[in-house]
Amino acid sequence: MLKILKKIIPKTLFEFFQPTYHYGLALLGAFFYRFPSRKLIIIGITGTKGKTTTAELVNSVLEYAGFKTALASTLRFKIGEKEKRNLFKMTMPGRFFIQKFLRDAVNAGCSHAILEMTSEGAKQFRHKFIHPDALIFTNLAPEHIESHGSYENYVKAKLSIARELENSTKKVWPNKARKPEDFPSGPAIIVNTDDKEGEKFLTLNIKNKIPYSLSDAIAIKTDEKGSSFQIDKMVIHSKLPGIFNIYNMLGVIAYAKFVGISPENIKKGLEEINFVRGRMEKINKNHPSENLFDVIVDYAHTPDSLKAVYETYASKHHLVCVLGNTGGGRDKWKRKEMGKIADEYCDQIILTNEDPYDEDPKKIIEDMKPASASPSSRATAGEERSKFDIIMDRREAINTAIKKAIDFKNKQNSNEKVAVLITGKGTDPYIMGPNGT
Repeated sequence: MLKILKKIIPKTLFEFFQPTYHYGLALLGAFFYRFPSRKLIIIGITGTKGKTTTAELVNSVLEYAGFKTALASTLRFKIGEKEKRNLFKMTMPGRFFIQKFLRDAVNAGCSHAILEMTSEGAKQFRHKFIHPDALIFTNLAPEHIESHGSYENYVKAKLSIARELENSTKKVWPNKARKPEDFPSGPAIIVNTDDKEGEKFLTLNIKNKIPYSLSDAIAIKTDEKGSSFQIDKMVIHSKLPGIFNIYNMLGVIAYAKFVGISPENIKKGLEEINFVRGRMEKINKNHPSENLFDVIVDYAHTPDSLKAVYETYASKHHLVCVLGNTGGGRDKWKRKEMGKIADEYCDQIILTNEDPYDEDPKKIIEDMKPASASPSSRATAGEERSKFDIIMDRREAINTAIKKAIDFKNKQNSNEKVAVLITGKGTDPYIMGPNGT
């Protein structure tokens, strides 16, 4: 319907009434499904990076604490034991989807729902009438700039999600094992204070403000195989690699401690997650090729997240990297930045198609390639060969990257580790072309 209205209504008039249209849909959906969030403890996760992993970790900890949960994320929709993949190409689907999801969670007997909450969803008021009890803020970095108009507007959209907590009077935790007077009363925001925007979230009029920081942990160790750290008397050994995943876990710990989950259940819940699909996922685990190289799939689609993935592997591995960028006018500024980051960290690079939408995919690739790329580390003496290859077919690009990894191990005859890093798509099963194809 929205596409039809765009065609028949003048642009200025359409843009004027569009917010009312989206707000009306949000209210109508909540009304139609009888405001299901009033029957659930709602934990929102917002930020630029780490939302999906944080949501999975919260879900795991709550399940170990004995609660039946629902989970809506970029990755999947889960109610109790039932789940399905998220194939919408959006984290917060519209058209009443979220309210129906929450009603289904209530009907299934869930006590808690964990929701990823995005700026794009907030722009269309999909965060309204959800009544969150807690919100974990992970971090902010420039994203969706074309959509929001500026980074400042992007930050405002994220803050609008947090402001839903300001007028909430719901209890965060109906834990029957504790006395009523011991319940944490009122909503809670859990904030990464190491992030430059963290202070803005702490200044909101929310009753319970819980900061967390990397400095909360000691004995921090991390590599491509996992990470470990200690907080208070709790020692965590996780299969999730990278400092960024330690941040994700610290946010979950801060929330879980506030609502009274035992250290034992926190530890079990965090350590239970061996990987999150499409997030630093090693896809050749227990395959014969594992003895030669690692193949890692990650959703990294911003400069910061791409750099974090590369830094996890760069010091000990020869990196063969496959990456692309999104079209449709989405954050064009990222293209050159991500090309530069790949040039800095990767030994061999294959640029390929990602989600071009209505743009020329070859133009997107050209935008990514640095004007003066470093020569290939595999070039022979006197040869000037770019480390960048362009293969538009994504399957062929991945196959070629694996062949390059095999060739490197065979020709170099060295003990140097090799990693094939495939970024940008995560678990997405298809590529978006023109007109939704």
